[in-house]
Amino acid sequence: MSTNNILFNFIAIRNAFFSEVSIGITGNAFLLLFHVLWFFLKHRPRPTDMTIGHLALIHLGMLITVGVIATDIFETQELWDDITCKAVIYLHQVMRGLSLGTTCLLSVLQAITLSPRSSCLAKFKHTASHHIISGFLFLWVFNLSISTRFLISTIATTNRTSNSLMFVTKSCSLSPLSYLPWYTFYVTAIFRDVSLLGLMALSSGYMVTLLCRHKRQSQHLHITSLSPRASPEHRATRTILLLMSVFVLLYLLDCIVFSFSGMWWKIDPVHLCLQMLVGNGYATIGPLVLISTEKRMIQLFKSMWEKESKCLFVQE
Repeated sequence: MSTNNILFNFIAIRNAFFSEVSIGITGNAFLLLFHVLWFFLKHRPRPTDMTIGHLALIHLGMLITVGVIATDIFETQELWDDITCKAVIYLHQVMRGLSLGTTCLLSVLQAITLSPRSSCLAKFKHTASHHIISGFLFLWVFNLSISTRFLISTIATTNRTSNSLMFVTKSCSLSPLSYLPWYTFYVTAIFRDVSLLGLMALSSGYMVTLLCRHKRQSQHLHITSLSPRASPEHRATRTILLLMSVFVLLYLLDCIVFSFSGMWWKIDPVHLCLQMLVGNGYATIGPLVLISTEKRMIQLFKSMWEKESKCLFVQE
């Protein structure tokens, strides 16, 4: 491949990456603002609203940190010191773990909300919303703990004088850990991902079963003159199932790209940016999916506009 082609690919992927980050930050900020306004204006929140707001906050922090990392890869600036490298890389890894955990929590919570009264999950319906904060606290503590390997192994490097170092940015690299700490952190991270993805798959399969059963019941009731309409719970479930599908697809694609490219073992900004583009795709696409299916946004901003119009009319 010629130098011109490499430069063209570099610029194209870099622009696509920064566009993705910009769109994602805007979408998550808008989604977070909506849920904050909905809560403080005394509207009745859904059981999943707090979890979606938490997910938007996590993705906002995740995209901001990955944007900072990207500037150190592509832009000319002063090299970071050890403290900056450790803080930025550690924070980004914590946010990635929280994104997986909160998405799984959202899936389980919606499965509990959708469950019929005869289900064994029905007894958790009235208590699930009271334990959300405890769930958030557990996710934060667990992911802050499991990501400490990046506080230990991340170092500032002005140049790659050692082949044992793993490239992260121009300023930062990962130094190898001894066998026992590395094995402990690796097994714990794999256990976290597999268990959360498995729990997400179980809850998603359960919701699909309930939706299929509801569809069959609706077809039997179609004899009446009234056309069956999906309840808000069923519409929310379809949205969350779509969100789960997007997450799993991008997660698997991220694993494939990372496994086959081996981009962190060499200074290759093009491949690294491509992996970051895929790895952070969910944080950008997720809020767009939620915003596009959230009908309450129109209701909220319409009511705020009417209140503002009334205030202006009274002042006149």
